[in-house]
Amino acid sequence: MYLRAVHAEQNIAALQQFIRANPLGIFTTAIDSKTFPFLQSSHIPWVLDVNNKSEEQNLGVLRGHVARANPQAKALIEHLTANDTQTLSRDVMILFNGPAHHYVTPKFYRETKPATGKVVPTWNYSAVQVYGRATIFHDTKATATGAFLDQQIRDLSMQSEVDIMGYKDRPWQVDDAPSSYVELLKKAIIGVQVEITDIGGKFKMSQEMGVGDQEGVIEGFETLGSDVGQEIANTVRERGKVGGSKAS
Repeated sequence: MYLRAVHAEQNIAALQQFIRANPLGIFTTAIDSKTFPFLQSSHIPWVLDVNNKSEEQNLGVLRGHVARANPQAKALIEHLTANDTQTLSRDVMILFNGPAHHYVTPKFYRETKPATGKVVPTWNYSAVQVYGRATIFHDTKATATGAFLDQQIRDLSMQSEVDIMGYKDRPWQVDDAPSSYVELLKKAIIGVQVEITDIGGKFKMSQEMGVGDQEGVIEGFETLGSDVGQEIANTVRERGKVGGSKAS
């Protein structure tokens, strides 16, 4: 990910919070195989664990699961079985995207466009990218696999029900489903645990533009009358101040 200084988010806690708020990440692996593509990606919802939040360099661990029928899962199992290991030798990458992104028309740049015309279209968005070492739980006979999957699906369900849906009083729980059904479904997935070794993120929200242009972008998105437009406008306003400009 290209992290231009004006767009980059350096605060680890803020990046971790971004992941928690946007847990659907694109999981990418690079695996040598004669059967499956070298590069594969899947959209997976993740649970982020940070054991000691007081330590700034504690990047955390991500937990997720993949359908066993997924070709990416098949490539993982094939590779790990052939090498008699649970942990991939190559790093994996996971990309988390923010909920609001949008095309930015040069018409919004009300200061530079009429003055010089030297403006071009762009796209505003936010994202966090992590790299890490992945351990895969795929052996259905192993106690560790069952324990990992049981904890992961419970934690993911609770995270989704409470944090995303807002069902704090009566969230759906795994135990609401028949145990035999849950055990059957667990056999159809593999667990993925990623120890994060590097994390970076950006909010590309017009921080590189002057105050007048930022104000034009904010006004332009607000006049769209859409939820996404308002979210972009709010973030441009917030990040403009964070980036040191005086946009209001």
